[in-house]
Amino acid sequence: MKRILSFLILIIAFSYNSHAQKTNPIIKEVTSLLMLQRDAWNEGNIEKYMSYYWHSDSLRFMGKSGVTKGFQNTLVKYKKSFPDKETMGILTFENLEFEVIDKENIIVIGSWKLLRTKDNVGGYFSLFWRKINNKWVIIIDHTS
Repeated sequence: MKRILSFLILIIAFSYNSHAQKTNPIIKEVTSLLMLQRDAWNEGNIEKYMSYYWHSDSLRFMGKSGVTKGFQNTLVKYKKSFPDKETMGILTFENLEFEVIDKENIIVIGSWKLLRTKDNVGGYFSLFWRKINNKWVIIIDHTS
């Protein structure tokens, strides 16, 4: 009986959390921005994709080659790594999870895939979004 009760509690907790995430206005807004960012990538528009990042020297991007500091340096790195639409491929996100810290900070984790003609690549990410001057921007990106 204890196992059944524990299982039911887990199901109820998961259902509540899933429902709460779908109805939370912060999560809805950031999800929408993330999808617009994905769409910009799929259009081959790195500048538009990067418009969702904090335009600051304090932006941090962590990847397999280390930490890149600053918006401009991150933009240059993206342009070098993805010089054309073919290299950019089609971006998809999966397994998105959200952790609302407060009304101005949220962390999003998930997985990404690039579908390209020559190969497919993918990995995981964690994004720290902050509302600055009434606009949500990515202030820290850790992508592997």
